[in-house]
Amino acid sequence: MVGVVDETNLNEIMLTMADPNEAAAYFLDASLKDPKRIDLKRGLAKSLVRAKRHEEAVLIYEKLVKEDKSVSQDRIDFAGALISSNQWTRAAEQLNLVPPTVETFQRYRFEAMIADSQKKWKKADSFYETAAGLTTQPSGILNNWGYSKFVRGDYKAAEKLYLEAITYNPKLYTAKNNLVMARAQRGEFALPIVQMTEIERAELTYTAGLSAIKQGKTDLGRGMIEEAIDLHPRHFTAAVDTLKALNKNVVR
Repeated sequence: MVGVVDETNLNEIMLTMADPNEAAAYFLDASLKDPKRIDLKRGLAKSLVRAKRHEEAVLIYEKLVKEDKSVSQDRIDFAGALISSNQWTRAAEQLNLVPPTVETFQRYRFEAMIADSQKKWKKADSFYETAAGLTTQPSGILNNWGYSKFVRGDYKAAEKLYLEAITYNPKLYTAKNNLVMARAQRGEFALPIVQMTEIERAELTYTAGLSAIKQGKTDLGRGMIEEAIDLHPRHFTAAVDTLKALNKNVVR
């Protein structure tokens, strides 16, 4: 019994804390020694996903979902690996095989991403809303939903979702950067009133400056990039290089 408990703990550590490639090697070796253990194959597939070896993970999941002891979550995870491999049609097929009674955050997140890829915006909104309601930490999914709105050109809706994401996680820099870009698309280049570090303020000012330049507001953009350089507590290489290019009338 002690050995089983120790192995269970080790498997959990490998899945969550170990280096992903080391974990994949561990689960591959273990599953070869005991090929009847579906949990080891599952651990291998998940470790390969963590290691961003998605094509390899797909090959494992293809076999795993055909096993008698496979569960709906295996198909959901398989769909995630397929999405990461840019195999959207196959991912949709796997989710369609999951019973509608299986309502999990991950399932609806993937459903939303697939609907986005198909430009089925109403379905995407419905899935994003459902997914956000199924987690206590919705900042990531709200940020994704905001990006979906941004792609559609609905910048006000995107801005609202980015702000909500930041409310749940004030440290989510991606949402802050996306928020600045959404505001810039509406001609609002001043930084939003959200929590930000000194470095973030400089980087977000730089993002706003680049957005201004792309809209043909070169003087405004140059001024914001100069401000970003002044704000940054260290040497801001990207901004300095952009300013040099601007001064040579070449925007990079």
